[in-house]
Amino acid sequence: MQKISIFWFRRDLRLYDNTGLYYALNDSDAVLPIFIFDTEILDKLEHQSDARVQFIHDRISKIKETINQTGSDLRVYLGKPLDVYKKLISEFEVQSVYTNRDYEPYAINRDKEIENLLSSHGIGFYSFKDHVIFEKEEIISDSGNVYKVYTPYSRKWKAKLDEIGGVQILEDVSSHPNWLNIDAREMPKLESIGFQPSEIQVPPIQFNTDLIKNYEAKRNFPSLNNTSRLGIHLRFGTISIREAVAQALKLSETWLNELVWREFYIQILYNFPHVVKNAFKPQYDTIPWSNDEEHFRQWCNGTTGYPLVDAGMRELNTTGFMHNRVRMVVASFLTKHLLIDWRWGEAYFASKLLDFELASNNGGWQWAAGTGTDAQPYFRVFNPQSQLEKFDKDLSYVKKWVPEYGTDLYPNPIVEHKYARQRAIDTYKTALT
Repeated sequence: MQKISIFWFRRDLRLYDNTGLYYALNDSDAVLPIFIFDTEILDKLEHQSDARVQFIHDRISKIKETINQTGSDLRVYLGKPLDVYKKLISEFEVQSVYTNRDYEPYAINRDKEIENLLSSHGIGFYSFKDHVIFEKEEIISDSGNVYKVYTPYSRKWKAKLDEIGGVQILEDVSSHPNWLNIDAREMPKLESIGFQPSEIQVPPIQFNTDLIKNYEAKRNFPSLNNTSRLGIHLRFGTISIREAVAQALKLSETWLNELVWREFYIQILYNFPHVVKNAFKPQYDTIPWSNDEEHFRQWCNGTTGYPLVDAGMRELNTTGFMHNRVRMVVASFLTKHLLIDWRWGEAYFASKLLDFELASNNGGWQWAAGTGTDAQPYFRVFNPQSQLEKFDKDLSYVKKWVPEYGTDLYPNPIVEHKYARQRAIDTYKTALT
């Protein structure tokens, strides 16, 4: 039986500038690529028409078609990864498995389990840094500590990038000679893995140079289509982070800073995994949230009586996207005005956002709630009305998503701003002293 290596696609759904795939093909004589629709993840999703699953399915289908042209195949499986690997090592003489690292707690535990299985059969497990420029503890202070504040982290991040000479982009391997020669199997249909097509459209990959150049000036205005919409592509690796950073270095320091924020939160999640379920700052777990379920329902539906909040939630529910400025406003409103636990909002965003990524979502929510690393102070409470006047003065964004605004059909505010602001400050202050 022919000895083969396996490359395991995960959050790296591309054939160019893919670190683990590049090394698999150059270190091995025959590489079989696989993808696993992980039931441990899929079974937790709320909706059978999840646009993210459809996006992955479509992307995997296209990669499979490309690989088929080489006389090889991308094998697609449904199940628990451990069970899939037991099947693979019984079917093939596997000498090594290559993949790219994932820094979420579930993924770390999953990979350790797979590595232990493979090791017991004498099979090597090789993982590579691909999802970030710098990982784990690569960016540390002069005293050897992991950064907990963004600004010094970003300075060290940029200095280290200069030290290594910028980013290096690896070649496209779609026509590499070392794909395993194997018959192609039919791609499983979306329905066969338990999902239905979604009406939500995923924005295409588009490096709009004018948009990125103007990002600093226009990024805070939600009515303008001036955000890159590349979040989902970074999340699932349909573009490489090195490609994105290379563009940012040429076009926009502000856009680069957003990419650095992404890596900051990823290293926070890796080094402080307690943030998944608890506040980064433990003392903030003492806050007595009101958790009014009716208020939460109104927030989810976009019927709070605060037009910028409602527009943002309706945009999210309809498109799977929300403008970043508005994300801050709606998160602050939920946690401060309504005194609802940030974990409720985080979970709702996780179920809806196309670009949901645990590290950034968790980091953003804890920032808004004041519970996280480098968060806004608890006494800073966004005023939704002044935010509206500043960033959607002509109501273009609000009118698009809340057409009944200004009529008798639009609800009154569910809380009064001045009262809610003071209540939030008093509640936090009492809990923290």
